[in-house]
Amino acid sequence: MHILLVASAFNSLTQRVHAELRDRGHTTAVELAVPGHRLYEAVRRHDPRLVVAPMLTTAIPREVWTAWPCLVVHPGPPGDRGPSALDWAIQEGAQDWGVTVLQAEEEMDAGAVWASARCPVPPVGKSDLYRGEVADAALAAVVLAVERFTSGSYTPQPQWAGRARPYLDQSVRRIDWSADPTRTVVRKLRAADSRPGVLDVLYGEEWYLHGGHPEHRLHGAPGALLATRAGAVCRATADGAVWIPELRPRRLPGQAPAVKLPAVTALGDRLPDLPEFAPAPTADARRRGWTDLSYREEGDVGFLEFSFPGGAMSTAQCRRLLAAYREACARPTGVLVLGGRRDFFSNGIHLGVIEAAADPAAESWANINAIDDLVEAVLTTTDRLVVCALGGNAAAGGVMLALAADEVWCRSGTVLNPHYRLMGLYGSEYWTYSLPRRVGAAAAERLMREALPVSAEGALRTGLADRVIECAPGDFAAQVARLAARLAAVPGTPSRIAAKKAELDRQEAVEPLSAFRDRELARMRRTFDDPDAPYHALRRAFVAKQRPVGTPPHLTRAAGPRVAAEPGGRSAPRVTGTDQADLSPSPDA
Repeated sequence: MHILLVASAFNSLTQRVHAELRDRGHTTAVELAVPGHRLYEAVRRHDPRLVVAPMLTTAIPREVWTAWPCLVVHPGPPGDRGPSALDWAIQEGAQDWGVTVLQAEEEMDAGAVWASARCPVPPVGKSDLYRGEVADAALAAVVLAVERFTSGSYTPQPQWAGRARPYLDQSVRRIDWSADPTRTVVRKLRAADSRPGVLDVLYGEEWYLHGGHPEHRLHGAPGALLATRAGAVCRATADGAVWIPELRPRRLPGQAPAVKLPAVTALGDRLPDLPEFAPAPTADARRRGWTDLSYREEGDVGFLEFSFPGGAMSTAQCRRLLAAYREACARPTGVLVLGGRRDFFSNGIHLGVIEAAADPAAESWANINAIDDLVEAVLTTTDRLVVCALGGNAAAGGVMLALAADEVWCRSGTVLNPHYRLMGLYGSEYWTYSLPRRVGAAAAERLMREALPVSAEGALRTGLADRVIECAPGDFAAQVARLAARLAAVPGTPSRIAAKKAELDRQEAVEPLSAFRDRELARMRRTFDDPDAPYHALRRAFVAKQRPVGTPPHLTRAAGPRVAAEPGGRSAPRVTGTDQADLSPSPDA
């Protein structure tokens, strides 16, 4: 069936719906609802059997929903209405939430219900929740709604009278540092993550605060900044403190759009001399407190976990992660797991930090070399097996970082975007070596050219991943730990480790890895140094969150089911779930 996705942006949920509907045999295309773009004409050109709106901030025009069946995904349970559904749920401390797929009609969020699904609300930020539990519930509801529509026998159920909540504005989000306890402050910060942030004042200037994590060991005068950690600042509350990873200055009339940056970078010279407060020396995450980078061991397995806001990795973050990786490789383990517990794995270089740099071209060059150094370290690790565990989405250089490992394990809700061209870049991170090795030359070229998202199941089928773990976002880390312990105990693991050195030596004799890097970087350098290269304008538009003037052509083309890996590519072991007895890959891997 041909399904048209209508969305305000091709965001993470729209990408996942696009990829997973393709997995189920449908053809999909996308049209963006942007100002000045007459949606009716766009839908008429496609003439789909069904329109699905995974993320829409404006109403579908009457002329569209009266001519084609239109289903809208609302991130709230039946009866909930309004533009700030998740914000209200988190700010008010909801423990349980839901997603509703409803029929488009005159009143927003009031149409008949085609499907709904419940989900828990763990103590995480809004964007993490949206890409995790909410996205899982949304996919379950969308798939059920499409099945019901296809059957032709289902009648959508009218909604009961609910409450329409207003937009959650800054007057409600405001933090009273002298009175609000840590729990309240964290809830307000998380409800505003990553947009719009909480508007506040620091050193006489207005800033939007992004992200919030509790800190219980530090105390001070409420509202005062107490310490820094990994680019974040710690601010005292009425009964404790919170870590704030990112800040964005309030945009004043006539000014260019502000860029969200690591808090220490954003404050710059305004920041007084504060101590760098290290995490508590414990493996217990709750006692250790917030950190973006940590290492622990369980038996013969090391776990190097990292979680950078938005999945972006600046030059400094890449270098810190590389140093931690080298320290982890000095430990006597047989398996090293690299990845976060949930949400983003990595999206590659940090475009925000690059845009804010005095010389964006120079910072681009430093950043790409820093992430290349990290990827090289993973590719040349020959004394243990390296597993990249993707609890959340990955894109561009983040995907290539994962492909440098011996095995790639994805949570079932993961979406991969293994391409660069939409940012006007050729790409690096040894992709010209790793991607064809995985999927074959023809499939690698197609993935780069199409620039479309790939679901976890699609990644397994094409060879981008070796394992899909079916679990909730909060269960991913425990499942990975159990599987990694079994991998370390598999009898064939020592022989696989021994073979890695010989395989790398053979590759170096045929064509050194440095040759791949040099060719990639030569093309990247030309782009960075050319002020007229599209990359610079695309980067500025991205960090400023500029809305496109129309739908990119590659999204308007109908895309069908994705095919499996082609001959010549690495054949990924067809392992799904968590109950396989033998974790070793197939002999031809």
